[in-house]
Amino acid sequence: MTLWPRSLLWRTFALIALLIVVAAAAWVEIFRAAEREPRARQTAQMVASAVNLTRAALLTAAPDLRRELLLELAESEGIRVYPAEADERIVAFDPTRTVGRLMNEEIRRQLGPETRIARERDGLRGFWVSFRIAEDEYWVMLPRERIERQLALQWLGWAALTLALALLGAYLIAFRMKRPLRALAQAAAEVGRGHNPAPVEEAGPEELRTLARAFNQMSRDLARHEADRALILAGVSHDLRTPLARLRLSMEMSGADPSLKQGMDADIDEIDRIIGQFLDFARSEGGEPTQPLDLAALARDCVRHYRERGHAVDADLGAVPEIEGRALALRRMIVNLVDNALRYGEKDVVVATRTAGRDALVEVRDRGPGIPPAEVDRLKQPFTRLEAARSGHGGSGLGLAIVDRIARMHGGTFDLVPRDGGGLIARVTIPADG
Repeated sequence: MTLWPRSLLWRTFALIALLIVVAAAAWVEIFRAAEREPRARQTAQMVASAVNLTRAALLTAAPDLRRELLLELAESEGIRVYPAEADERIVAFDPTRTVGRLMNEEIRRQLGPETRIARERDGLRGFWVSFRIAEDEYWVMLPRERIERQLALQWLGWAALTLALALLGAYLIAFRMKRPLRALAQAAAEVGRGHNPAPVEEAGPEELRTLARAFNQMSRDLARHEADRALILAGVSHDLRTPLARLRLSMEMSGADPSLKQGMDADIDEIDRIIGQFLDFARSEGGEPTQPLDLAALARDCVRHYRERGHAVDADLGAVPEIEGRALALRRMIVNLVDNALRYGEKDVVVATRTAGRDALVEVRDRGPGIPPAEVDRLKQPFTRLEAARSGHGGSGLGLAIVDRIARMHGGTFDLVPRDGGGLIARVTIPADG
């Protein structure tokens, strides 16, 4: 399992969002690097000015007014002045960031190398800087808020809003790319099912318009080639069946041996059936409209048709959900499966319908020699036959290909699976909402 999205929409969105976040982080880092030294110098200048002004005020003030001066500095400016004591507990200011180190160096450069800097004195936290008046040492305590830059919550809110708007824009960009590609994918799926989809809208960026234009041209070419192929095969069928009819008539009127006539009649029927299979395979949906269908009722009609012709075909028809389909194509599909089962299975042929979830299933079961699993996919291809287990019965090799094509036309699947006790199950699954 991977966290990387599979759809184009979310992959594009993730890449654009990642680019936005990386770009924002890079700009923040560039800004911090650019303003680091000026901010350190500005803060050091402010601290040095506060210390120098405090020192100058103490030097110039009358001794009896110094207490009032210190109280005024503490109340109005938040600056407190304390005399240094021998037993005081000092926690030195040891900066870990570059800004703090630059600020330390700049403060000592302006106030003198003997200046001490601390972050705590006698348990009182703040920014402490020492200075001297004659032989006496004093501490100036500045509030930490003046030294440490505080990130305002309102700026965090604006940054979050800006990032959200950028991500929304990234999603809209990716979504605009997804819509035409999704339309192309749906139209391609329709072509794969043998349908002739409506032309895809040729809009959007030049590359997408070119792709849509090429797809529409391909769809038109396929439809034209399909129509030409059906027309050619229909003509060939007419031209072949006419001499076959004359041959059958001549054979009936001749005084040939009955056994010979029976063999020739069977050969003519086989040729006619093969021609019919060619036409079935070449025929698309032929414009046949879809309609609500009961697959069990279609199977029941097919079984009745075979029984009337004297074939032993059993039925196991359960209720199935109603499907949208083409009646003639589905009937042709069931007939091909039953013909295949009668030709190769010979006995115990069963037509069954049942429900699997929301899908409708139709199965044709036989007791023939079966098909090896490795040969299943190959036998769904046109003009292929199994030369070993189910051979020697003639045919054009188109029956299963026709079934597979009709199943895919209805959005379904065609499977060949072994039957318990020997034989084969030809199963077609058609979604009820397909």
